[in-house]
Amino acid sequence: MKILGPDTLVFGVEDLDNCTQFLVDYGLTPAGNGRFEAIDGTGVVVRAKDDPSLPAWPFPTSNQLRKTIYGVADQATLDEIASELRKDREVKVLADGSLESVDDMGFVLGFQVTVRRESVLPAELVNAPGDARRGVNVTGARSGGDDEPPRPRTLSHVVYFVPDTEKAEAFYVKRLQFRLSDKFIGMGPFLRPAGTLDHHTLFLIQTPPFMQGCEHFTFHLGGPTEVMRAGSAFAAKGYESYWGPGRHQFGSNWFWYFNSPFACHIEYDADMDLHDDSWVPRVAPAHADLAQEFLLQWREKWAPGGPRPSSDPGQA
Repeated sequence: MKILGPDTLVFGVEDLDNCTQFLVDYGLTPAGNGRFEAIDGTGVVVRAKDDPSLPAWPFPTSNQLRKTIYGVADQATLDEIASELRKDREVKVLADGSLESVDDMGFVLGFQVTVRRESVLPAELVNAPGDARRGVNVTGARSGGDDEPPRPRTLSHVVYFVPDTEKAEAFYVKRLQFRLSDKFIGMGPFLRPAGTLDHHTLFLIQTPPFMQGCEHFTFHLGGPTEVMRAGSAFAAKGYESYWGPGRHQFGSNWFWYFNSPFACHIEYDADMDLHDDSWVPRVAPAHADLAQEFLLQWREKWAPGGPRPSSDPGQA
């Protein structure tokens, strides 16, 4: 099945205005009718939680990710998915030709021929002794006056809290042909669909049933400098950093997480590992030492010799 990854996340929210401003400040572009897009057209849709067009929310949590819509390569893949899922559950064909069903945990899933627009954007390059990639007279730091933070390039992944990771993993692997990339024992698996090489587009975390919902979602940026720039600009607007900046071990992606008005976290990420079917999944205990390669601490800008920012832990 040529499932490429998530195209759209559909949320039901308490405060529509607050969530709208949050997504604009995060870097997504308003596209009308509650939709906010990254550069390639993937994105987030927000609706008031009592909007009758939304699928029902059967869980007790307030982080209401009402629907995850996956993009697929072609109509043949849609037909294959419909045939497989109709063996034991309802599959609706919506007016736009997309499919709607549920996974084994009760999350509503959509499938559509992808909305992703191909974009040709340069990645960040580095210069190292013996291998100068960026080259001569090309600066790595942005030029003076360029204060616009980088825009998210594409929807990267979503993370679910689920009460049974083994059952949830089996559904995505056996029914939708996702591949296991790595797994934390006692926590859950990192999964990628067959149509992408990204280390994961879905991470499942074992939790009690009353916590079921979305833990976080994230968009890819162009590299670690873009994560730092985007996160710094976001923090400067008053949004609260939750975890990061840093770099994960499994997936190797740079990260910076923030609290959000969606009652879940949102992340900036970049430079994720790519794997094909020859990759042998790693299985390791869930431990902080394996969750991150390193973790940095953001603080307000300052210059050596100048007054320390008020956030400096060494200042009374």
